[in-house]
Parts: sequence; structure tokens; C-alpha cells
Amino acid sequence: MLKKLFGSATAPQTAQQSIPYRDICKDGICRVNDRLYNKIITFSDINYQLAQNEDKTQIFDGYCDVLNYFDSTICVQFSFINKYGNALDFEKSIVIPDKSDACNSIRREFADLLKNQLAKGNNGLVKLKYITFGIEANSFREARSKLERIEADIVNNFKTLGVKSFSLNGHERLAVLHGQMHPDGKEKFRFDWKDLPKTGLSTKDYIAPTSFDFRDGKTFRMGTTIGAVSYIQIIAPELSDRLLADFLNMDNAITVNLHIRSIDQMEAIKTIKRKITDIDSMKITEQKKAVRAGYDIDVIPTDIATYGDEAKNMLKELQNRNERMFLATIIVLNTAETKQKLENSIFAAAGIAQKHNCALKRLDFQQEQGLMSSLPLGLNQIEIQRGLTTSSAAIFVPFTTCELFMDGHALYYGLNALSNNLIMADRKRLKNPNGLFLGTPGSGKSFSAKREIINVFLVTDDDIIITDPESEYYPVVSRLGGQVIKLSPTSAQYVNPMEINPDYADEDDPLTLKSDFILSLCELIIGGKDGLSPTEKTIIDRCVRLVYREYLTDPRPEKMPILEDLYNLLRKQTETEAQHVATALEIYVTGSLNVFNHRTNVNLSNRLVCFDIKELGKQLKKLGMLILQDAVWNRVTINRAAKRTTWFYQDEFHLLLKEEQTAAYCVEIWKRFRKWGGIPTGITQNVKDLLASREIENIFGATCSPTTTIPQREIAVGV
Repeated sequence: MLKKLFGSATAPQTAQQSIPYRDICKDGICRVNDRLYNKIITFSDINYQLAQNEDKTQIFDGYCDVLNYFDSTICVQFSFINKYGNALDFEKSIVIPDKSDACNSIRREFADLLKNQLAKGNNGLVKLKYITFGIEANSFREARSKLERIEADIVNNFKTLGVKSFSLNGHERLAVLHGQMHPDGKEKFRFDWKDLPKTGLSTKDYIAPTSFDFRDGKTFRMGTTIGAVSYIQIIAPELSDRLLADFLNMDNAITVNLHIRSIDQMEAIKTIKRKITDIDSMKITEQKKAVRAGYDIDVIPTDIATYGDEAKNMLKELQNRNERMFLATIIVLNTAETKQKLENSIFAAAGIAQKHNCALKRLDFQQEQGLMSSLPLGLNQIEIQRGLTTSSAAIFVPFTTCELFMDGHALYYGLNALSNNLIMADRKRLKNPNGLFLGTPGSGKSFSAKREIINVFLVTDDDIIITDPESEYYPVVSRLGGQVIKLSPTSAQYVNPMEINPDYADEDDPLTLKSDFILSLCELIIGGKDGLSPTEKTIIDRCVRLVYREYLTDPRPEKMPILEDLYNLLRKQTETEAQHVATALEIYVTGSLNVFNHRTNVNLSNRLVCFDIKELGKQLKKLGMLILQDAVWNRVTINRAAKRTTWFYQDEFHLLLKEEQTAAYCVEIWKRFRKWGGIPTGITQNVKDLLASREIENIFGATCSPTTTIPQREIAVGV
């Protein structure tokens, strides 16, 4: 390594010597000096800036509890790092490889769209958040037990806020330090614990830059990167919770560090009381001067009155509210490739500070101390501190908005409303893949659904099935080479609602689930305010089990029952209720609406199938949607054996939630879809009708929005 060109003989002679720690263990514990030991936790973001005021208040109060946990024996450093990632890695994540079909031109066009959207945001920046906490101890063994207890408490406190967090091991921690000292992202981190005894090198040799140069009092050089460290001087009597967020939303490399150290509560109260006594003494002196000069004794310097009131308010907060006293140092590190870019970055940061009535002051001739204090090592070498209460320190709330940029077969879902970054998510890897498209007419529901359908078709090999009540999806399906099936009273294409796969259910009896479907079908047909009576349900269930007896014994296609077989069985029953149900079915069997009284004659082998049911009319539309949902379930059971995912899109989904039995069956199917490799998606503009259903809570419970998903571990630690 090159020697540093800096003054005295006691100054560090190599870049490694400048890095202020002694050892880092495999478990992530770092010994900074003879007695200071610390660990580091990375934590994810949550949606704070877009939350409602009540939710913001709840998050803020929870974050205050996190800060109050740290007593005077724990030194804490919050590090917020925006650094440049590898641009090629981001572009590779949105590339759509060609396939042996006729849609490669569409793939290239879609990839170009994603590249244009990528340019609008700052996905080239990797945003990382860390908290480094340290204690004083006599040995690693003593420090380890204390740090592990503190770590568990911090993770649990973050968990109450809905924030994912975990501790970094030694390798991950070294990777973070390497990224800090190689901010251009060009040099890969290559390190293995096995290499240390072989090479005789230390961990610092793997993370240190080629050189440090601190000869210029206002800037420094770190390898080929130029940087500058400043501190934030708080002038404003009140701060906005947007201050930290505005710094982190900058489109360049910046690191914001908040060093805080709690003061013992009794000592803090005594200190403030002494200040109040001093101010009162100054006030009495000024009053005596006023009497001798013939002025009113209430005429005293404004500063004394102001400081006195502020000190009394602070004392009141410490004594009567859940507040602690902290000493805080806020450091901002800017880096760039050239000095001009650096000055532009600092100017932009100074503008943000000025907007919030603060000042960004350069650490003249303290650039080395400032840089080392900006590394997530929990060591503060800057003796510029500001006293803050808990709520004042918590105003630097570290949460803005969740970023979601998954790799693999991730789909494009738009841009983040705050950061303009791409939202790329793989619904298969979410906690629950089910989805809903909700919105008013013209808000873009169908467009978003079509975009996702195209994305799924281009990126994956999954099957896609669409229920189209308004005949609006067929142009997309036709262009992609899919199959459009038109169902109407006059068409020659049929789907048999009685069709069943021997693998129709897993642990349960297949006939039990099929009976639920037939009950839902009959409820739609018979209608009425109260739906089917218990007697009618019993009779239908009995006939369903009888009608499938011959087929399940000898499962040949020609023995698959149709709706007419169920109708004939109902006619043979002696109960009056059976005749009532059969009469209601008659129009769908021998009457003018017998479109569903045939065996299936369409080939559903195409991976993209659209059922156009617009011409079914009002009487048959809901019935058709329910029957197609069951037909898709049959497809899911077949695809499950082939380990193939099935995407199912249902437009006008609210129609299936009006009747109680039908809604209950839909919820059951949605719950089963996930286990069997199916991904159902409902689309509707009638949100009011959707919310009127009793089962809507279960539908939402079985649906997980991509924006609530925590970024992957690899992204969080920046490996």
C-alpha cells in the first residue's frame, strides 16, 4: 500500500493503519480499541412517508422506544449509505432472454421499456441502513454475552415496528467496509477466512483502498475517489421528519451517520438544573442593573429569557415524559469521481440542509477523523455534539418507503411513488402470490392486468388463463399466439361444469370439494335471498356422489357426467325440494340456456387461454364465471403434477361474491390455489360491491400485496 503523505511521525503510515479497529471476528464482533467492542445490525425500510398521519405517529412513537432502550453504557451509530451498484447487474436483472416462439420482438420491446423506466429512477444506487452498537468490556467473552443480549432486544424492538433486521457476521461486515472504501463499486470484495493464516495478511488488507490522502484540509482522496465530510449544524427550533429522507433521496453517493450517546437520566436532570440556576443568576444580575439604571426589572436580554424557557421545558420533558437526553453528532460524507462532481453534490446537500433551516459545515482539517467516523465502526472522532431529547433525536426517522427490486423471474409493476425506482417482484416468492386489481373506471386496472399477463408470458413458461366478461383481452391473447374460446348460447364450444379430475383434491375427498362447487352452482341458479335450504343442500350432495359413482369406478371420458345426469337424478328423488331444484335446473339442461349441458370439446393445452364470455348475457355471465373457475381448478390439478404454475385472471370478480355459498367456494379455491401452484388474480371496479361481501376479509387475507414484501437478504447487506 502507498504511504500516506501526511505530517507527523505518529501519524499512520499505511492505509491499513488509518482504519480504526483492532480485530473483527467471524461472528461479527469488532474490537475497536482496548475496551470498546461492537456489533452491527442491518435493517430494512418500511412505508413511512406515504403513511397516514395516525400510522406515522405510531411509527414515530415506536422509534422513540427504540432510542430509549439505549442507556449511557451503549454507544450507537446509525449509518445510512447510498452507494453506486454495478449498473450491469441492474440491467441484467431486467433482460428478457429470447425463446423459440414468435414473440421475441415483443420481448425486446418490453426490455427497452424497462430500460427507459430504469433510467427515470436511481436504481443504480444501493441504499443500506445499519445500526452499530458498542459497549466497553475487558474481553471478547465478556463483550459477546452483553452484545448478544442487546442485539436480541434491538431486533425485537424493530420487529414491533414491522421492520426486518438481522445481525451481520464478520464476512458481511467486512464487505460493508470494503464497499465504503471502494464507493465506485468496480472492485469486487474477495475474502476468505482460510486465507488469513496462509498469506499472513490481516482483514484490513482486504478492505483498504490503495491510498488515503488528507493533505487538502477540505477534501480527501481515497484511492481514485475524492470525498468530503461535513457535519449538520441544527439551527431550527423545530425540524421536519423529511430532513433525513431528503438527504437519502439524493441521486448521488452519500452517507449520513448519526452518532448518539445517552446521558444518565439523573445526571442529565442535574445538569439542566445547574443551567437553570446559572440562567436565573444571570437574570438577577441583569435585573439589578436595570434597577440601578432606572429601567423596569422585567426588561432583560432576550437570550437569557429564551434560554431559560427552553431549559425549563427540557427539564419538564425529562421529568414528566418518557424522554431521555442524548448527545448527537450528525456527519455527512459525499464522494464522487471528480472534484467538480463532488462540489455539485455538496452544494445539493447544503441546499437540503438550508431548506430545513440547518447548515452543512465542512470539517476543515478533520477530514480523516470525519471519514473514519463515517465508517460503521461505532467510533466517533468528531467532538461536535448537540444535546437532543428522545423525540428530537427521533425526528431523524430512518424510514421512507419500501423498495422492491427482486431478481430472477420478477415482473414489472411500475415505479415507486417516492423514489421513482422500478418495482420488480416475483409473486411466486412472496408470502402469498394471490392478487387483486382494484380501482375506479379508467384508473388502469385492465391495462395493468394486461401488462402483467404479457410480462408473465414473455418471462416465464407458466400457463395463463383469463376469464373475459367484456371481450377486451382477445387482441393481446391473439398477438401472443394464445387460444380464445368464445362461450355463448349459440357457440359450438363447450365447457362441462361436471368435469372432474381424479386428483381434484389432495387430502380431502375429491367429491367433497366438487360438491361445494355444485352447491355454489345451484345457489346461483336458484337464487333467492336466503339461498339453498339445508334440505336442498343435502339432496344435491347426495345426488353429486351418486352421479360420479360410475365414472370414478371406470374413469373414461365418455363416462364423464354432464349437468343432465345430475338433473335426471334429482327428478328420481322423492322429496319435494329435489323437484324444486330440478325444475330450476331445467332451463340450463333442456331449455334455451343449455350451453353448459355438454362435455368439454375445447383443447386447453395452449399455455395462454382466454374465455370470452361477453355473449353469455346477463343470466349466464355469473354462472359462466363460476364454472370457468372450477375448470381452471381442474387445469391447476393437472399442472401440479407437471410442476407447472397456473396464472388465473378473473375480471368482474365482485359478481362471484354476492351469494354466500358462491363466495365461500371462491375463498376456498383461492386458498387452495397457492398450495397447488396456482396464482389467482381478481379484477374489479366495483369496490363497494366487493367490500359488501362477508367473505372479502378472507379474500384479502389470502392476498398479499407485493409492496409489503421485505427486500432479500443479499440486497440488504449489499453483497
